[in-house]
Amino acid sequence: MEVILKEDVAKLGHRGDVVKVAEGYGRNYLLPRKLAIEATQTNKAVVEQMRQSAVRRLAVEKTDAEALAKQLEGVAMTFHRKAGEKDHLFGSVTSSDIAEALEQKGFTLDRRKIQLAEPLKALGDFDVTIKLHREVTATVKVTIAKEAEAEASA
Repeated sequence: MEVILKEDVAKLGHRGDVVKVAEGYGRNYLLPRKLAIEATQTNKAVVEQMRQSAVRRLAVEKTDAEALAKQLEGVAMTFHRKAGEKDHLFGSVTSSDIAEALEQKGFTLDRRKIQLAEPLKALGDFDVTIKLHREVTATVKVTIAKEAEAEASA
């Protein structure tokens, strides 16, 4: 079955690509979730127009993402968390925590763009990658420090 992707699908293709997929995958997953449409001649013509407008839109999105990446370049955040004797955190710092901290600094980002394989569970300095666009990434510094005992008892 040939389908035209309406959205980027991991390990399959990008928006506007015509790809060949298994019947069941297309009929039961891609089409109901509106991630793709069937590749008929009329749909191919419509998608060609969509692709041309998408190219223009992607160029604008990329320049916006590059500008945001430049702003995020020098951003550093510090989180204070309770830690055990061996500097292992009782909680963790997640992508949601990082997104909230960035929002307080004036950057509105979706937490799903923050690339963390797993939550940060140790004290120290970390470089966290943020995928702003398909071709643009930024890195922010995250420092996790031990919460002072005086603050914990207050």
